[in-house]
Amino acid sequence: MENSISDLKKLISLPVIVAALGYFVDIYDLQLFGIVRIPSLEALGLNSTEVDAVGKDIINLQMIGLLLGGILWGTLGDKKGRLSVLFGSIITYSIANILCGFVPQIHFMNQVEAYKWLRFLAGIGLAGELGAGITLVSEVLPPNLRAKGTSLVAGVGLLGAVVANYTVKLSGDWTIAYFVGGGMGIALLLLRVGVIESGMFKTVHNDKNVTKGNFFAFFNDWDRFVKYMKCIGIGLPTWFCIGILVYFSNQFGDYFGFSEKVNPGNAIMWAYIGISAGDLLSGFFSHWLESRKKAIMIMMAMSLLGVIYYLYGGMKNATTLYAVCTWLGFWTGYWAMFVTVGAEQFGTNLRATAATTIPNMVRGSVFGMNILFAYFTTGQGVIIAASIVGIIIYAIGFYSTYTIGETHNKDLDYLEA
Repeated sequence: MENSISDLKKLISLPVIVAALGYFVDIYDLQLFGIVRIPSLEALGLNSTEVDAVGKDIINLQMIGLLLGGILWGTLGDKKGRLSVLFGSIITYSIANILCGFVPQIHFMNQVEAYKWLRFLAGIGLAGELGAGITLVSEVLPPNLRAKGTSLVAGVGLLGAVVANYTVKLSGDWTIAYFVGGGMGIALLLLRVGVIESGMFKTVHNDKNVTKGNFFAFFNDWDRFVKYMKCIGIGLPTWFCIGILVYFSNQFGDYFGFSEKVNPGNAIMWAYIGISAGDLLSGFFSHWLESRKKAIMIMMAMSLLGVIYYLYGGMKNATTLYAVCTWLGFWTGYWAMFVTVGAEQFGTNLRATAATTIPNMVRGSVFGMNILFAYFTTGQGVIIAASIVGIIIYAIGFYSTYTIGETHNKDLDYLEA
């Protein structure tokens, strides 16, 4: 009983709470464009064809920003500290989101171009939040609580997409949703003041002989490079489901001939309700199985069943599509486990770089997935195009998970040579 109370206190400690709230704001802002994509671009004068084309461009730019930001913040996290990244990243994306709310008032340049580059800047800022938070939580919690702690962070954080969707609906104005997101980010800075730095980082930081935050260290050693690429491969199915099937659910709804128009914002909301529940499950599931790999493999397999039904199950209406999006979200809720595995695979002097770049490499891969999806759609249609991309992505995901090393209860107090 005493141990249970002690464990509970550690799980609801300030670093875990602040990391969870930080990820909440991160997901709110990350998914906001997907939710307001159609109304915001229509408000800027684009027709339906232009909305699809420009929307893809903006999503791609945001994802490229995440990829580049992951490298920037990950390197800084190992060089300057986990907390410095949490502060710097949130200032960047909060300002970018507030400025997105002012896009209709921009007259000194093309509004759509301004919107594109502000989402790129937001992507750079958003890249730092999750990796730094997961790294901090992984290092301050004991091994037996790491999976549960990171699951709580992700489970709470992912509800940000649900709040974003309702904020847009209740406010009736997409610009207000951006102001709310930026405001929440600024408010979050005040909570961060009381959070302490990871003890593991402090020890390494004071050792001037240790090389810290070297992104190229993942590429100058073959074994480390392979491990790094496998970590990325594990997460790819999550963003295939979100970045293709959920983001562009309206295109699939049109293909299936639904009488009711599919709202991508609703699809995103239901997917993230599922992801939030799945992430909460994944840590406890992993703890029960005493294996990160087994938990991820089972959840990945269940998500694949959802993909098959989505594409070939003969859905008849938007309600069924939203339900399938919830299923996809729940079983791709191994996202928290995937990020935790990325943090656990590498030593303290590269851990923040790994934990920050790996999920953002996965997010950035949506750019490549979109190119493939668009290429195959032209000649084959959306179903065959999604199937081809899905087969490639899931093959990489299963292989990476099966062959990577197990990290359950692994001691993280070590350095990379």
